[in-house]
Amino acid sequence: MPDAINTTSNETSVTSLVRGILNDAQELFRQQTALLKTEIREDVRKAREAALSLVVGVSVAFLGVLLLLFALVYLLSWASGLDPWVSFAIVGGIVLAIGLAFVYAGKKRFESFDPLPDQTAEALRENVQWITNRK
Repeated sequence: MPDAINTTSNETSVTSLVRGILNDAQELFRQQTALLKTEIREDVRKAREAALSLVVGVSVAFLGVLLLLFALVYLLSWASGLDPWVSFAIVGGIVLAIGLAFVYAGKKRFESFDPLPDQTAEALRENVQWITNRK
């Protein structure tokens, strides 16, 4: 009779141990999901703040550059004796080339950008794989 009680006790303790492990794994999964959400929200907030600063800065700088380009056109026209339309074409061509170079560089940077938090996403992926393969 003591063996039957001992076997039942062992099965109960193994069952409760497995249940505890599964509960811990589920809690870890929930915590990592919450962490991932928090990290993404924080990254979006930082990106929004940075984008606002960039938009304001670029807008003001654009106006300054525009005025300087008009001054350059008239300086080139005055110094070289060219018609103003020729000076506008020369300056416009140079500015266009510079702008296209920046567009190309920006496109390359966006291609290398990864918006997801790598470590948390990888840990979450491992937990999902472990939970689904436990059977």
